[in-house]
Amino acid sequence: MATPSNTNFNSHISGKQSIQNQKALPAEQSPWWFSPETGIYQSKHLSIDLPSDPYLDVVSFIFSYQHDGVSSALIGSSCGSAISYSQLYSSVKSMASGLQRMGISQGDVILLLLPNSIYYPIAFLGVLYLGAIVTTMNPLSSVAEIKKQTADTKACHAFTGPENADKLQALGIPAILVPENAISGLKEDIFSVFYKLICSSFDLAPRPVIKQQDTAAIMYSSGTTGVSKGVMLTHRNFIATVAHFVRFEASQYEGSSLDNVYLAVLPLFHIYGLSLFVMGLLSLGSRVVVTKRFDVNEVIRAIDRYKVTHFPVVPPILTALTTRAKDGLAPHSLKSLKQVSCGAALLSMKTIEDFVQTLPHIDLIQGYGMTETTAVGTRGFNTEKLRKPSSIGLLAPNMQAKVVDWNTGSPLPPTSTGELWLHGPGIMKGYLNNAKATLSTIDEEGWLHTGDIVFFDEDGYLHLQDRLKDAIKYKGFQIAPADLEGVLINHPEILDVAVAGAMDEESGEVPVAFVVRKHRSELNHEAVMDFVAAQVAPYKKVRKVVFVDSIPKSLAGKILRRELRKFLNSRL
Repeated sequence: MATPSNTNFNSHISGKQSIQNQKALPAEQSPWWFSPETGIYQSKHLSIDLPSDPYLDVVSFIFSYQHDGVSSALIGSSCGSAISYSQLYSSVKSMASGLQRMGISQGDVILLLLPNSIYYPIAFLGVLYLGAIVTTMNPLSSVAEIKKQTADTKACHAFTGPENADKLQALGIPAILVPENAISGLKEDIFSVFYKLICSSFDLAPRPVIKQQDTAAIMYSSGTTGVSKGVMLTHRNFIATVAHFVRFEASQYEGSSLDNVYLAVLPLFHIYGLSLFVMGLLSLGSRVVVTKRFDVNEVIRAIDRYKVTHFPVVPPILTALTTRAKDGLAPHSLKSLKQVSCGAALLSMKTIEDFVQTLPHIDLIQGYGMTETTAVGTRGFNTEKLRKPSSIGLLAPNMQAKVVDWNTGSPLPPTSTGELWLHGPGIMKGYLNNAKATLSTIDEEGWLHTGDIVFFDEDGYLHLQDRLKDAIKYKGFQIAPADLEGVLINHPEILDVAVAGAMDEESGEVPVAFVVRKHRSELNHEAVMDFVAAQVAPYKKVRKVVFVDSIPKSLAGKILRRELRKFLNSRL
């Protein structure tokens, strides 16, 4: 086989080239929600006070809301097995008691290596009610990835499915096996420990003293640059998510939340799905239909069967739904669906227009949040007079923002494009065991530098333009290029490497490896991709390889990833 030739790539290109700003408003014409003196954008919504009691955990906060919730809180889409609201809180408390009897105590870290299921919220909230800490992972993660995260977090136990039992056993981590649903689980002895936990008597004594500022979860994110890092989120962060994101959004619309039915296709181990389906919606009494994985035909059947009204998605799911609808649907299909909300990555104008034209009866909004903001950021809101589906919405209550020139650090007024900085109660506690990364992300005044390029329009709606940060968004999953580079550089025939995302209509972005081979190497594309695939979860696999003479870097040695993306996208 002939050795693939190298692509010439100019390694002396300037890194951060300006995005053309729109004409800025004069200071005397600044709207009330922007201060020219401080450069701070205020939320247009009224502030919402958070609980002042310092000794309040998020589980108690969620279940403090009295509602006449429909009989089923969580429903498995494939088989219809369900957990009622009357069962839910008692199961969570029983879980906490059972874990305590197993020797798990406040401050211990528990891994949730689980796919979506109706039992995910019970496991997650049960751990938190005990005062222990959850760390979540994609159930498709490799043994090497699980080993790294469990070592980093010092996880002492895990909840997982039978398919991952051997991986955890090999790492010496005790595992509690969780069934997909109540129907299959009853027939299997391997799930007996889990059932004893959720059915045991509640006798949590003494009740742990949990503070709002205590860490509740450690969720992993690539941040703005570098390898994946553990984001420490507190009970107060999650309380803010429930109050300022989920409950506030529901209050904007007419009708009772008890009548709303949500379809949970988004992974519950990700902050977007977690904030909605594991926490916020359970405080409202809405019904949540849980699916294990995305299949467009199964999704449509679930929407029609359960009369789903709200469907949170990521761009690839939206595209698949639109394409399927274009192919033709049954006469009454999707008629129950009122709103589709999209987040986790940028939607193209073509995708938005296709959806709106194909399914005009469905309200389309976008939102913005990060793991580091506990999903709190912005949320779209359309009215008869003002519809902006291309915007990522208005700032959430109690949230402040700045738009900053990324070269000078100067704050910019409305309609000017710059890096988004955020400030508010959803901002993380910091990165686990990584003070340097925390200080480079959250400045001394508490502003989180997002690495996303945005502008506020004249109505106060935020628009996402581009990003400075490295992360690749593949089907809604965030991939840290540095994680893949760390794998690739260990190949004996690779001298240097960089990874960037290439636009892809179906997936959003796909990871592409730029590889500098060692002298006389005959390494080919397939060998590079196979080397990575053997060591990472399937969604992290490198999809394309470009052989180059050198990697473009700044004078300080930082990979110029935006130039790699420009190069890739110019070839589409």
